[in-house]
Amino acid sequence: MQIGVLTVPLGGESLDDALEYLTGLGVEMVELGCGGDPGDDHLPIDEYLDDEDAQADLLSLLDEHGVGISALATHNNPLHPDEARAEAADQQLRDAIRLADQLDANCITCFSGLPAGGPNDEVPNWVTAPWPNEHLDALEYQWEDVAIPYWQDLAEYADDHGVDVAIEMHPNFLVYNPPSMLKLREATNERIGANLDPANIVWQGIDIPKAIRYLGEEDAIHHVHAKDLRVYDANKDVTGVLDTKPYTEELDRSWIFRSIGYGHDMDYWKDFVSTLRMVGYDGTLSVEHEDSLTSSREGLEKAISSLDEAIFETQPGEAYWVDSNV
Repeated sequence: MQIGVLTVPLGGESLDDALEYLTGLGVEMVELGCGGDPGDDHLPIDEYLDDEDAQADLLSLLDEHGVGISALATHNNPLHPDEARAEAADQQLRDAIRLADQLDANCITCFSGLPAGGPNDEVPNWVTAPWPNEHLDALEYQWEDVAIPYWQDLAEYADDHGVDVAIEMHPNFLVYNPPSMLKLREATNERIGANLDPANIVWQGIDIPKAIRYLGEEDAIHHVHAKDLRVYDANKDVTGVLDTKPYTEELDRSWIFRSIGYGHDMDYWKDFVSTLRMVGYDGTLSVEHEDSLTSSREGLEKAISSLDEAIFETQPGEAYWVDSNV
Protein backbone atom coordinates (compact mmCIF):
# COMPACT_ATOMS: atom_id res chain seq x y z
CA MET A 1 0.00 0.00 0.00
CA GLN A 2 1.07 3.59 -0.54
CA ILE A 3 0.30 6.73 1.42
CA GLY A 4 -1.15 9.43 -0.78
CA VAL A 5 -2.56 12.90 -0.28
CA LEU A 6 -5.34 14.87 -1.94
CA THR A 7 -3.31 18.04 -2.49
CA VAL A 8 -6.20 20.52 -2.29
CA PRO A 9 -5.20 21.87 1.18
CA LEU A 10 -1.84 22.86 -0.33
CA GLY A 11 -3.40 24.67 -3.28
CA GLY A 12 -1.91 27.99 -2.19
CA GLU A 13 1.57 26.82 -3.12
CA SER A 14 3.07 25.49 -6.32
CA LEU A 15 2.84 21.80 -7.09
CA ASP A 16 6.64 21.62 -6.99
CA ASP A 17 6.70 23.02 -3.43
CA ALA A 18 3.78 20.82 -2.37
CA LEU A 19 5.50 17.71 -3.68
CA GLU A 20 8.76 18.57 -1.95
CA TYR A 21 6.89 19.00 1.33
CA LEU A 22 4.83 15.81 0.94
CA THR A 23 7.70 13.56 -0.09
CA GLY A 24 9.54 14.78 2.98
CA LEU A 25 6.70 13.21 4.96
CA GLY A 26 6.97 9.92 3.11
CA VAL A 27 4.12 10.44 0.64
CA GLU A 28 4.36 8.34 -2.52
CA MET A 29 1.14 9.21 -4.39
CA VAL A 30 -0.96 12.31 -4.98
CA GLU A 31 -4.60 12.84 -5.87
CA LEU A 32 -4.90 16.01 -7.93
CA GLY A 33 -8.00 18.18 -8.13
CA CYS A 34 -8.89 19.16 -11.68
CA GLY A 35 -12.32 20.75 -11.29
CA GLY A 36 -15.50 21.00 -9.26
CA ASP A 37 -15.33 21.32 -5.48
CA PRO A 38 -11.66 20.26 -5.20
CA GLY A 39 -10.70 23.12 -7.51
CA ASP A 40 -7.84 22.86 -9.98
CA ASP A 41 -4.94 24.72 -8.34
CA HIS A 42 -2.46 21.96 -9.16
CA LEU A 43 -4.04 20.64 -12.36
CA PRO A 44 -5.96 23.23 -14.40
CA ILE A 45 -7.78 21.12 -16.94
CA ASP A 46 -7.51 23.74 -19.69
CA GLU A 47 -3.73 23.76 -19.37
CA TYR A 48 -3.19 20.02 -19.52
CA LEU A 49 -5.96 18.34 -21.48
CA ASP A 50 -4.72 17.36 -24.97
CA ASP A 51 -1.42 19.21 -24.39
CA GLU A 52 1.37 16.65 -24.66
CA ASP A 53 4.09 19.12 -23.74
CA ALA A 54 2.33 20.26 -20.56
CA GLN A 55 1.61 16.65 -19.63
CA ALA A 56 5.24 15.69 -20.19
CA ASP A 57 6.36 18.53 -17.91
CA LEU A 58 3.92 17.40 -15.23
CA LEU A 59 5.01 13.78 -15.42
CA SER A 60 8.65 14.85 -15.33
CA LEU A 61 8.01 16.89 -12.18
CA LEU A 62 6.26 13.97 -10.52
CA ASP A 63 9.07 11.63 -11.53
CA GLU A 64 11.64 14.07 -10.17
CA HIS A 65 9.96 13.83 -6.78
CA GLY A 66 9.35 10.09 -7.03
CA VAL A 67 5.56 10.51 -6.84
CA GLY A 68 2.74 8.89 -8.80
CA ILE A 69 -0.89 9.88 -9.39
CA SER A 70 -3.52 7.81 -7.58
CA ALA A 71 -6.49 9.65 -9.12
CA LEU A 72 -7.77 12.91 -10.54
CA ALA A 73 -10.52 14.49 -8.44
CA THR A 74 -13.56 16.38 -9.69
CA HIS A 75 -16.49 16.48 -7.27
CA ASN A 76 -19.72 18.01 -8.47
CA ASN A 77 -23.36 17.16 -9.25
CA PRO A 78 -23.91 15.96 -12.83
CA LEU A 79 -27.54 15.08 -11.95
CA HIS A 80 -28.47 18.59 -10.81
CA PRO A 81 -31.94 19.73 -11.93
CA ASP A 82 -30.42 22.99 -13.15
CA GLU A 83 -29.47 21.99 -16.67
CA ALA A 84 -26.53 24.37 -16.95
CA ARG A 85 -25.02 23.16 -13.68
CA ALA A 86 -25.52 19.53 -14.64
CA GLU A 87 -23.90 20.06 -18.05
CA ALA A 88 -20.90 21.81 -16.49
CA ALA A 89 -20.43 18.99 -14.00
CA ASP A 90 -20.78 16.38 -16.74
CA GLN A 91 -18.14 18.14 -18.83
CA GLN A 92 -15.79 18.22 -15.84
CA LEU A 93 -16.22 14.47 -15.39
CA ARG A 94 -15.59 13.71 -19.04
CA ASP A 95 -12.58 16.02 -19.19
CA ALA A 96 -11.16 14.39 -16.06
CA ILE A 97 -11.64 10.93 -17.59
CA ARG A 98 -9.86 12.00 -20.79
CA LEU A 99 -7.01 13.61 -18.89
CA ALA A 100 -6.62 10.58 -16.60
CA ASP A 101 -6.34 8.43 -19.71
CA GLN A 102 -3.74 10.75 -21.23
CA LEU A 103 -1.71 10.79 -18.01
CA ASP A 104 -2.00 7.03 -17.46
CA ALA A 105 -3.61 7.79 -14.10
CA ASN A 106 -6.54 5.48 -14.91
CA CYS A 107 -8.80 6.61 -12.05
CA ILE A 108 -10.92 9.63 -11.18
CA THR A 109 -12.75 10.38 -7.94
CA CYS A 110 -16.14 12.06 -7.87
CA PHE A 111 -19.69 12.06 -6.47
CA SER A 112 -22.73 10.29 -7.89
CA GLY A 113 -24.73 13.51 -8.01
CA LEU A 114 -28.28 14.00 -6.76
CA PRO A 115 -31.36 14.76 -8.86
CA ALA A 116 -34.46 16.63 -7.90
CA GLY A 117 -37.39 14.69 -6.50
CA GLY A 118 -39.39 15.06 -9.72
CA PRO A 119 -39.14 16.47 -13.26
CA ASN A 120 -40.51 19.88 -12.25
CA ASP A 121 -38.46 20.40 -9.08
CA GLU A 122 -35.64 22.94 -8.95
CA VAL A 123 -33.37 21.67 -6.16
CA PRO A 124 -31.79 18.28 -5.43
CA ASN A 125 -33.68 16.10 -2.97
CA TRP A 126 -31.96 13.55 -0.70
CA VAL A 127 -34.53 10.93 0.33
CA THR A 128 -33.77 9.40 3.74
CA ALA A 129 -37.09 7.71 4.63
CA PRO A 130 -39.73 5.71 2.69
CA TRP A 131 -42.80 7.52 4.03
CA PRO A 132 -44.82 9.56 3.16
CA ASN A 133 -45.11 7.52 0.00
CA GLU A 134 -44.27 10.36 -2.41
CA HIS A 135 -40.68 10.03 -1.21
CA LEU A 136 -40.51 6.52 -2.65
CA ASP A 137 -41.92 7.91 -5.89
CA ALA A 138 -39.17 10.53 -5.83
CA LEU A 139 -36.53 7.87 -5.24
CA GLU A 140 -37.78 5.79 -8.17
CA TYR A 141 -37.70 8.86 -10.42
CA GLN A 142 -34.17 9.73 -9.30
CA TRP A 143 -32.81 6.27 -10.03
CA GLU A 144 -34.78 5.08 -13.03
CA ASP A 145 -35.37 8.32 -14.93
CA VAL A 146 -32.21 10.25 -14.16
CA ALA A 147 -29.28 8.49 -12.50
CA ILE A 148 -29.16 5.11 -14.24
CA PRO A 149 -29.47 6.44 -17.81
CA TYR A 150 -26.85 9.11 -17.12
CA TRP A 151 -24.37 6.79 -15.45
CA GLN A 152 -24.81 4.04 -18.01
CA ASP A 153 -23.63 6.49 -20.65
CA LEU A 154 -20.78 7.84 -18.52
CA ALA A 155 -19.66 4.33 -17.56
CA GLU A 156 -19.35 3.43 -21.25
CA TYR A 157 -17.37 6.63 -21.82
CA ALA A 158 -15.03 5.73 -18.96
CA ASP A 159 -14.61 2.20 -20.30
CA ASP A 160 -13.74 3.55 -23.74
CA HIS A 161 -10.89 5.47 -22.07
CA GLY A 162 -9.79 2.67 -19.72
CA VAL A 163 -10.49 4.77 -16.62
CA ASP A 164 -12.12 3.70 -13.36
CA VAL A 165 -14.67 6.07 -11.82
CA ALA A 166 -14.40 6.00 -8.02
CA ILE A 167 -17.54 7.45 -6.46
CA GLU A 168 -17.33 8.82 -2.94
CA MET A 169 -20.33 7.70 -0.91
CA HIS A 170 -21.52 10.91 0.72
CA PRO A 171 -24.59 12.37 2.43
CA ASN A 172 -26.84 14.48 0.19
CA PHE A 173 -25.95 12.39 -2.85
CA LEU A 174 -27.80 9.46 -4.38
CA VAL A 175 -24.91 7.10 -3.64
CA TYR A 176 -24.33 7.52 0.08
CA ASN A 177 -23.80 3.97 1.42
CA PRO A 178 -22.52 0.59 0.18
CA PRO A 179 -25.89 -0.77 -1.07
CA SER A 180 -26.54 2.34 -3.17
CA MET A 181 -22.97 2.09 -4.45
CA LEU A 182 -23.49 -1.46 -5.66
CA LYS A 183 -26.91 -0.61 -7.07
CA LEU A 184 -25.30 1.94 -9.40
CA ARG A 185 -22.43 -0.41 -10.27
CA GLU A 186 -24.82 -3.25 -11.11
CA ALA A 187 -26.84 -0.93 -13.37
CA THR A 188 -23.73 0.23 -15.28
CA ASN A 189 -20.40 -1.59 -15.54
CA GLU A 190 -17.30 -2.46 -13.54
CA ARG A 191 -15.67 0.90 -14.26
CA ILE A 192 -18.06 2.30 -11.64
CA GLY A 193 -16.88 1.64 -8.10
CA ALA A 194 -16.20 3.25 -4.75
CA ASN A 195 -13.79 5.85 -3.53
CA LEU A 196 -14.09 4.46 -0.02
CA ASP A 197 -13.96 7.29 2.52
CA PRO A 198 -14.80 5.80 5.93
CA ALA A 199 -15.49 9.19 7.51
CA ASN A 200 -18.40 9.82 5.15
CA ILE A 201 -20.31 6.70 6.17
CA VAL A 202 -19.28 5.68 9.69
CA TRP A 203 -21.50 8.34 11.26
CA GLN A 204 -24.48 6.58 9.65
CA GLY A 205 -23.83 3.61 11.93
CA ILE A 206 -22.05 1.64 9.20
CA ASP A 207 -19.39 -0.84 10.34
CA ILE A 208 -16.39 -0.02 8.17
CA PRO A 209 -14.70 -3.45 8.01
CA LYS A 210 -18.08 -5.01 7.11
CA ALA A 211 -18.56 -2.34 4.44
CA ILE A 212 -15.13 -3.15 3.02
CA ARG A 213 -16.00 -6.84 2.87
CA TYR A 214 -19.39 -6.05 1.28
CA LEU A 215 -17.86 -3.92 -1.46
CA GLY A 216 -14.79 -6.09 -1.78
CA GLU A 217 -16.85 -9.17 -2.63
CA GLU A 218 -17.77 -7.36 -5.86
CA ASP A 219 -14.27 -5.95 -6.40
CA ALA A 220 -15.93 -2.55 -6.16
CA ILE A 221 -13.26 -0.52 -4.33
CA HIS A 222 -11.34 1.56 -6.88
CA HIS A 223 -9.73 4.11 -4.55
CA VAL A 224 -9.57 4.90 -0.83
CA HIS A 225 -9.63 8.13 1.14
CA ALA A 226 -7.96 8.11 4.54
CA LYS A 227 -10.01 10.42 6.73
CA ASP A 228 -11.26 10.10 10.29
CA LEU A 229 -14.44 11.18 12.03
CA ARG A 230 -15.50 11.56 15.64
CA VAL A 231 -19.07 11.18 16.86
CA TYR A 232 -19.73 13.35 19.91
CA ASP A 233 -22.34 11.57 22.01
CA ALA A 234 -23.16 14.67 24.04
CA ASN A 235 -24.74 16.13 20.91
CA LYS A 236 -25.65 12.97 19.01
CA ASP A 237 -27.76 11.64 21.87
CA VAL A 238 -29.98 14.72 21.59
CA THR A 239 -30.01 15.56 17.86
CA GLY A 240 -29.17 12.23 16.22
CA VAL A 241 -26.68 11.89 13.39
CA LEU A 242 -28.58 13.84 10.70
CA ASP A 243 -27.02 17.11 11.79
CA THR A 244 -27.46 20.21 9.59
CA LYS A 245 -25.41 22.61 11.71
CA PRO A 246 -22.36 24.10 9.91
CA TYR A 247 -19.17 22.07 10.08
CA THR A 248 -17.47 24.99 11.79
CA GLU A 249 -19.81 24.78 14.79
CA GLU A 250 -17.70 21.95 16.14
CA LEU A 251 -18.81 22.24 19.76
CA ASP A 252 -22.47 21.69 18.88
CA ARG A 253 -22.31 19.15 16.07
CA SER A 254 -23.07 15.45 16.47
CA TRP A 255 -19.99 14.58 14.45
CA ILE A 256 -17.08 16.29 12.72
CA PHE A 257 -14.31 15.16 10.40
CA ARG A 258 -10.99 14.60 12.17
CA SER A 259 -7.40 13.84 11.31
CA ILE A 260 -6.49 10.16 11.49
CA GLY A 261 -6.09 9.10 15.10
CA TYR A 262 -8.38 11.80 16.48
CA GLY A 263 -11.61 10.01 15.66
CA HIS A 264 -10.64 6.36 16.10
CA ASP A 265 -7.66 4.63 17.68
CA MET A 266 -4.93 2.73 15.88
CA ASP A 267 -6.70 -0.60 16.31
CA TYR A 268 -9.46 0.77 14.07
CA TRP A 269 -7.00 1.88 11.39
CA LYS A 270 -4.98 -1.33 11.51
CA ASP A 271 -8.21 -3.28 11.06
CA PHE A 272 -9.13 -0.90 8.23
CA VAL A 273 -5.96 -1.54 6.21
CA SER A 274 -5.94 -5.25 7.06
CA THR A 275 -9.49 -5.73 5.80
CA LEU A 276 -8.66 -3.81 2.63
CA ARG A 277 -5.80 -6.20 1.99
CA MET A 278 -8.04 -9.21 2.67
CA VAL A 279 -10.41 -8.13 -0.12
CA GLY A 280 -7.55 -7.49 -2.52
CA TYR A 281 -7.10 -3.72 -2.31
CA ASP A 282 -3.43 -2.88 -2.13
CA GLY A 283 -3.39 0.59 -3.65
CA THR A 284 -3.24 4.13 -2.34
CA LEU A 285 -4.69 5.43 0.91
CA SER A 286 -5.18 9.08 -0.01
CA VAL A 287 -5.26 11.39 3.01
CA GLU A 288 -8.02 13.97 2.74
CA HIS A 289 -7.60 16.74 5.30
CA GLU A 290 -10.93 18.15 6.49
CA ASP A 291 -10.26 18.59 10.21
CA SER A 292 -11.45 22.08 11.14
CA LEU A 293 -9.72 21.91 14.53
CA THR A 294 -6.22 22.12 13.09
CA SER A 295 -4.27 23.60 10.20
CA SER A 296 -3.83 21.80 6.91
CA ARG A 297 -0.16 21.07 7.43
CA GLU A 298 -0.50 19.87 11.00
CA GLY A 299 -3.53 17.79 10.07
CA LEU A 300 -1.72 16.18 7.16
CA GLU A 301 1.41 15.52 9.21
CA LYS A 302 -0.49 13.86 12.05
CA ALA A 303 -2.61 11.83 9.64
CA ILE A 304 0.40 10.62 7.65
CA SER A 305 2.31 9.73 10.82
CA SER A 306 -0.61 7.68 12.13
CA LEU A 307 -1.28 6.04 8.78
CA ASP A 308 2.39 5.11 8.41
CA GLU A 309 2.05 2.98 11.54
CA ALA A 310 -0.97 1.15 10.16
CA ILE A 311 -0.19 0.41 6.50
CA PHE A 312 1.60 -2.55 5.00
CA GLU A 313 4.48 -1.53 2.75
CA THR A 314 5.38 -4.98 1.44
CA GLN A 315 3.54 -7.79 -0.28
CA PRO A 316 2.49 -10.78 1.87
CA GLY A 317 5.19 -13.40 2.21
CA GLU A 318 4.78 -17.14 1.84
CA ALA A 319 2.76 -18.71 4.64
CA TYR A 320 5.66 -21.02 5.51
CA TRP A 321 3.90 -22.27 8.64
CA VAL A 322 1.15 -23.89 6.57
CA ASP A 323 1.66 -27.59 5.84
CA SER A 324 0.96 -27.82 2.11
CA ASN A 325 0.47 -31.56 2.42
CA VAL A 326 -2.48 -31.27 4.75
